[in-house]
Amino acid sequence: MRQDWSRYWRSPDRPIEAMHAHFEQHVYHRHSHETYSFGVTETGAQSFTCRGGAHTSAAGMVMAFNPEDPHDGHATNPLGFTYRMVHIGPDLVADALADATGRPAGLPLFTTPVLDDPALAGALRALHASLLAPTTALRRDELLTATITHLVRRAATTSLPHPRPTRSTRIARQARQLLHAHLTDDLTIDDLATAAGTTRYVVYRAFRTEYGMPPSDYQRQLRLRTARTLIATGTPLAEAATATGFADQSHLTRWFTRYFGLTPGTYRQATRTTTTAAEPTSTHPASHDTPPRTW
Repeated sequence: MRQDWSRYWRSPDRPIEAMHAHFEQHVYHRHSHETYSFGVTETGAQSFTCRGGAHTSAAGMVMAFNPEDPHDGHATNPLGFTYRMVHIGPDLVADALADATGRPAGLPLFTTPVLDDPALAGALRALHASLLAPTTALRRDELLTATITHLVRRAATTSLPHPRPTRSTRIARQARQLLHAHLTDDLTIDDLATAAGTTRYVVYRAFRTEYGMPPSDYQRQLRLRTARTLIATGTPLAEAATATGFADQSHLTRWFTRYFGLTPGTYRQATRTTTTAAEPTSTHPASHDTPPRTW
């Protein structure tokens, strides 16, 4: 039997990260990314829910997630799946589109999470390979701009929508502000309701509608994102866990793995090494977060 493994790369100076992984047992908890996330399924198939629907990405298919698109994920069958994923910050996407068009461009909206497009799959594989292998910075920049513009032209609308805020939206945003302001506090649903000036049921329903997950999941994800930032800047794992409201390093490791598909130790190593090849490393919590080698 093949073991779950992942390889990870993180740019030291730009908002771009890349992952190559094989999962049979791993199940992603529902989460979202602050970035655009584009992937190619290489072998097998993975199933997930996103934007109110169930989707499957089989071998050769492309996945496209907008920033803050809540989704989960798991192997469609016991054989598992292998995939490549690239996470690109919205500002970097906007810059690439501006470079390509010669004028400021709005952020794109990808309306379909799964695309059967061999040309896009090939472009993403080339970009991914340039990030994980010794390549000149000039070549990476060329492939990044070409891939982003290719994705937008074939699969996106011109810009993300900016709908007029409703009462439900305002309630959800007030609750969200409280969660951000009190990252490590053990807030209750009553606290959120008081901050939003409404009832517990209304704030819970409004929050799920606006952000695609309950407040407790959003709070945990916010803590995990903050922990990622701390780890990337060199904070020891145990200190990062304490600073972001987790009981201990093991608690952080369990949830970090469920959300991101790799352990905090693997991510820490990726922030230190950006071009060194490595053998596949297990992402299962049973690894006890022993720092493996990464791309």
